[in-house]
Amino acid sequence: MTNTNANTTASATATTTTTATRPKPPFTPSHSDADLVNQPIGYWSSAAAKAVVHHIRAMLAQNGLTQPQWWVLNQVVGHENGRDRKDVVQVLRGYLEFGEGPLHHDIDALLDRGLLTQDPDVADAPLRLTDAGAELRDRVAALQERTRAEIHEGIDDADYIQALKVLQRMIHNVDGQAWHH
Repeated sequence: MTNTNANTTASATATTTTTATRPKPPFTPSHSDADLVNQPIGYWSSAAAKAVVHHIRAMLAQNGLTQPQWWVLNQVVGHENGRDRKDVVQVLRGYLEFGEGPLHHDIDALLDRGLLTQDPDVADAPLRLTDAGAELRDRVAALQERTRAEIHEGIDDADYIQALKVLQRMIHNVDGQAWHH
């Protein structure tokens, strides 16, 4: 889906927060420890992934971006001389379950929206952030930090690290493959 500049501007000015301020009930686990030990990891890891990804994507959508477009902007930022499209796709292609094609579509959409630029006269010219792309990326990066804090509320770093190690070990135990840059 390609956002038009008008839609992007409207979305960005409509809201820059991830959620409305509302009181949350205190967290309580779904089951006792004795019962949790027998709960299915597949269900809970999938439920966590869906909830977290939805929360992140909602914030990005409020700011006129898809998640892959956000990934692309983050692969181009900080590269003064630009970044080759093939390098961006190479890093990100493992993030998508349906291949590289959508990444090229999202890169083209960012070019069409004037958030990225590329010299049309040079074959395989590097991708560069425009001023508008850099401004949007920086604004959303600040929102992403707040979104991460919301997701991690009440979870200390040691518990977070342990949770990731447990998930990675389970992936290893079933000969799965997972990688994140």
